[in-house]
Amino acid sequence: MLANKTALVTGSTSGIGLGIAKALARQGANIVLNGFGDADGPQAEIAALGVKVTYHGADMSKPAEIEAMMAFAAKTFGQVDILVNNAGIQHVARIEDFPVERWDAIIAINLTSAFHASRLALPAMQKANWGRIINVASVHGLVGSAEKSAYVAAKHGIVGLTKVTALENATTGVTCNAICPGWVLTPLVQKQVDAKAAALGISNEDAKKQLLGEKEPSMQFTTPDELGQLAVFFCSSAANNVRGVAWNMDGGWAAQ
Repeated sequence: MLANKTALVTGSTSGIGLGIAKALARQGANIVLNGFGDADGPQAEIAALGVKVTYHGADMSKPAEIEAMMAFAAKTFGQVDILVNNAGIQHVARIEDFPVERWDAIIAINLTSAFHASRLALPAMQKANWGRIINVASVHGLVGSAEKSAYVAAKHGIVGLTKVTALENATTGVTCNAICPGWVLTPLVQKQVDAKAAALGISNEDAKKQLLGEKEPSMQFTTPDELGQLAVFFCSSAANNVRGVAWNMDGGWAAQ
């Protein structure tokens, strides 16, 4: 379905980003990966799906590096047809104790980077009259949780940015939508599970149940592959008129 299209997925060397990148690759899209840590393994996984893949290590908190990444993607594959703004970090603390530098970093990476990547991708999408911008928000783009002020603010901002991007391109073939996951068992969340298990002296499985039980009625994690399949839907012709939605895959979290 996506043969001859190019998808750039930020924060895609693991977790949700890699899951989305693999789902798009299975539909034939060439992939530009981005993120910290090991890049060779994820590139090999994508290449095994029979598409072209490359990597750019832009620090998503730095606009100049984002510009370099977008230029690199365009030079390598012609243009970015599908942009997935997924890069994100987290820090947990009460507002009065929240380190200012952590607030600034979370807003820069989780919100501002999506603005920069989008503004750079849109002209080519508009010229082609086809494009997909998919912003990975969070259920925290729809509801709040204590001690996550920067993350919640950034993800609410992503949902707002999604709506504006969709409206500004509403009469074109360019769409913008947001995915809002609940708990996803990524390496980041597994660390939270491990910490809870250690702190309470319980098993890893019991820690997972407790984590899910606090927020997610389905009592099951959403998977990166499921999120990837939603991204594929947003790229399909069936979603040509799906514009500006914040689509939660959260096991009923926001329904409560």
